[in-house]
Amino acid sequence: MSGVFPSIEWLEALHKHLNSDEKYAQIAKSWEGDIMFDILPSGALNERTLIYLDLWHGKCRKVQYNVDQKTTSDFILQASYDDFVRVLTGQLAPMTAMMTRKLKVVGSMAYMMRNVPTVLQFVRCAQDVTDHYLGE
Repeated sequence: MSGVFPSIEWLEALHKHLNSDEKYAQIAKSWEGDIMFDILPSGALNERTLIYLDLWHGKCRKVQYNVDQKTTSDFILQASYDDFVRVLTGQLAPMTAMMTRKLKVVGSMAYMMRNVPTVLQFVRCAQDVTDHYLGE
C-alpha cells in the first residue's frame, strides 16, 4: 500500500520504489538535481503541499514532506492538485503538461528536455506507487 497522494506514506513508497527500480536507475544514471513538487490547492486538496526529493545519479537520496516554502531546489514543479492527479493517472502526459504550462517548471527547462527519458521514468515510478487520491 502506497498511501494516499499526497502523503508521507506515498512519498516514502516513492522513495523506496525509485531506489529499487533498475530501469529508473539505468536511465537516470546521469541525472543531477533535486526536485520540489509545489502542489496547489484544488479539488480535494485544501492547502498547498510542498514535497522535496533529492535525486542523484539514478537514486533518491532524501525525501521530505511539507517542506518550508523557503526550501530551495534545482527544479520546482508547480501545478494544481487536479493536474498532478491527471499526470499520475495518465490522463495528462508529463511533457504535454510542461509544454502547456499546466505543470510549471522553475529551473532549467533545457536540462529537463535533454533528460526526457529520465523524467518519463520518474513519472512511471510515481504512477506505480499511486493508487489512492484524496477524497476517494
